[in-house]
Amino acid sequence: MKFNPLNLQDETGYQLWREQKLKAYENEAHKSLVKIEGDMPTEAELIHLQSAINRFNYTIYKLQQPALSSKHFVRETGLLLGLQSLDGNLCSDEDNITSIQVKTRGRHTGYIPYTNKPLTWHTDGYYNKDSQTIRAMVLHCVRPAISGGENLMLDHEMAYIQLRDENPQFIQAFMQADVLTIPPNIENGVEIRGAQSGPVFSIDPLSDSLHMRYSARSRNIQWRRDALTQEAVDCMRALLNTNNPYVITYRMRAGEGIIANNVLHNRTAFTDADAQDEKRLLFRARYYDRVREVVSRKS
Repeated sequence: MKFNPLNLQDETGYQLWREQKLKAYENEAHKSLVKIEGDMPTEAELIHLQSAINRFNYTIYKLQQPALSSKHFVRETGLLLGLQSLDGNLCSDEDNITSIQVKTRGRHTGYIPYTNKPLTWHTDGYYNKDSQTIRAMVLHCVRPAISGGENLMLDHEMAYIQLRDENPQFIQAFMQADVLTIPPNIENGVEIRGAQSGPVFSIDPLSDSLHMRYSARSRNIQWRRDALTQEAVDCMRALLNTNNPYVITYRMRAGEGIIANNVLHNRTAFTDADAQDEKRLLFRARYYDRVREVVSRKS
């Protein structure tokens, strides 16, 4: 029977799963890059991408020809990995792939991703309703900043292991249906998104995999008011703000990107170029799907 990470009574299943996860990190393979030679991944390159994501829930890739960077590459690579259902959000482009760069006017200015300020630890779409759960993402760098803008990542399954090893009751606290509430999003007096409550850890009904919903923000989020939840929150923050051996830091260069099953991640502050056509630019695609299998291309 498949192990259910939320079953705290199955200690045997947990230990077997934990051992397998820890073993995958022994040779630091999670820091490896998958090199893509042409304008689209080959079958062999797709297998390398999938293999890394199966083990670590993310991988970093590198286009050997950065000039081939495009939304077409992002969209088609996602499709080849089984990612079809793009999430359209308030600030996404018309094609539902978001161009992330510093904005000085319009709706974007109210959201930190469109500034050069640091982004705190989070999983994408933590404010979405269940029917719009973000299960995977592609983040592709077209142009990096002059300095800064590093991404930090932590496989959410490793965060689960670290929390459970510290105190299994922390997992129980983070399973509560109302443990994390995001207040309504109100713009100019109009509610454009209602409050969203939900657990931190859950089992995704579409894939039977562990899903995490989290934000380290101190403002505009509400944690359940009980002592155990607060202890779990404090432990989680400590794991993310100390020298965690499973956290990877990477500053993407032009033509590089991250594909992930919505792991924990953040971004440091950065210094941008003055010229508009030299400013930091990333393409972000967020999906309701999870990376499951390599989809073969038709000849």
